[in-house]
Amino acid sequence: MSPASMTGFARSEGAVEGTSWAWELRSVNGRGLELRFRLPGGLDALEPKLREATGQRLKRGNVTANLTIRREETARLSVDQAALEQLLTVAMALAARIPGGQPPRAEALLGLPGIMRAAAPLESEGLQQALVDAVTSGFSEALAALVTSRGQEGLRLGAILAGQIEEVAQLHETAGVQAADQPAAQRTRMLETVQALMRDTPGLPEERIAQEVALLAARSDVREELDRLSAHLDAARALLAEGEAIGRRFDFLVQEFNREANTLCSKSASVALTTTGLKLKATIEQLREQVQNIE
Repeated sequence: MSPASMTGFARSEGAVEGTSWAWELRSVNGRGLELRFRLPGGLDALEPKLREATGQRLKRGNVTANLTIRREETARLSVDQAALEQLLTVAMALAARIPGGQPPRAEALLGLPGIMRAAAPLESEGLQQALVDAVTSGFSEALAALVTSRGQEGLRLGAILAGQIEEVAQLHETAGVQAADQPAAQRTRMLETVQALMRDTPGLPEERIAQEVALLAARSDVREELDRLSAHLDAARALLAEGEAIGRRFDFLVQEFNREANTLCSKSASVALTTTGLKLKATIEQLREQVQNIE
C-alpha cells in the first residue's frame, strides 16, 4: 500500500431544475485534520454531516470545501402597484390642466424607473430538497475524487521517499567502512594527547591518563550510532510498505535519523567520515521535507 499525500484537488458539479451547483475541494499539509466549509445561506445545516463524512475518509490535512450555487432561471417582473397609482394620479391631473392634454400611455408609465421590478423566484419545498440531495451526493463524489488525487500524489511521494531512504542506506554503508579506520586515527590522537599531558603536567597520575584515554576512546566509537541508524532504516522501509496514515510516525523517525547523524559527525575523527556524516544530514533533511507531505 502506498502512502497518501495531504495535497490534492477535486471538483464536482451539476444542476437541478435551473439551479446549478459546484463543489471545489482543496487539501494542503496540516498537523491534524482541519476542515473549512464555505456554504451558501440556507445550506449551513449540511455542514455537520459533511464534516463527519470527511473525517471518515481523511486523517490529516487542511481541507477547504467551497460550494457555489447559481440560479439560472429568468427573473420574473412585477408591478409596484402603489408607485403606479401615485404616478397615474399625478399624470392624469397634469393632463387635465394642459389644454388638449392626452391621458398618459400605459407603456410610458411602465417604462419609468421604479414601476417594474424583479420578483423573487418562487422555490418549492420539493425543489429545495432535490437541491440538498444533489449537493450532498455531489460532495461525496468530490470527496472520493480528492482521496484519489491525494493517493496519486502519494504514489509519486512514495517513489521519492524510497529513493531517499536508499541514499541514506548507501551513506550508512560508506560511514561503516570509514569508521573501521576510526580506532587507528583516534589512537594517534590519544598518544598525542597523553604525551602533551605528561609534558605539561609532570608526575600526572597514571589513573588520570587511563581515564583520558578511555574517555577519548568512548567518544570516538560510532558503532552504536551506525547500529541505530541501521535499525531506523529498517523501520522506514516497513513504514513505507505499510502506507496508510504513516505521516506522524515517519516524522518522528526522521528526527531519530537526524539525531544519529549529528552524533556521528560530533564523534568523527577523520575528514572522510565527517564529510559522509554531513551528506547524511543533508539527505535526511530532504527526506524530512518530503515526509511533511505524507498523511
